[in-house]
Amino acid sequence: MATVKTTSRAPLSKRRILLYIGALFLLILVAVLTYNYAFIKGQLNIGTAYGARVVCSCHYIGGRDIEDCRKDFEPGMELIGVTIDQEQKRVTASALLIESATAEFREGWGCVMLTDTQLDAE
Repeated sequence: MATVKTTSRAPLSKRRILLYIGALFLLILVAVLTYNYAFIKGQLNIGTAYGARVVCSCHYIGGRDIEDCRKDFEPGMELIGVTIDQEQKRVTASALLIESATAEFREGWGCVMLTDTQLDAE
């Protein structure tokens, strides 16, 4: 009479299951970010332009300190960093090394947003 040999596989360990779940979560997160990249970049573009303009107006027209100007930011703008160039009277706001915007104070005009072409020409 023939007997059937069966091999039993060891059950997956909890550590391996957590590793698979973590890898799946990371894959889904990357897919969602890739799919929404254009939207995210557009929102960062708006946020950095708003931040540069608000801080420029607040600092050069209102005469307030930078930290005091950050109080004027809308909720959700915590990721936006601001730098000031006192010599050229410019404020640059940037977010996540993806997007940045620069505003320049011009006497009689107030704070004016600069384009990438204007920044490259200098």
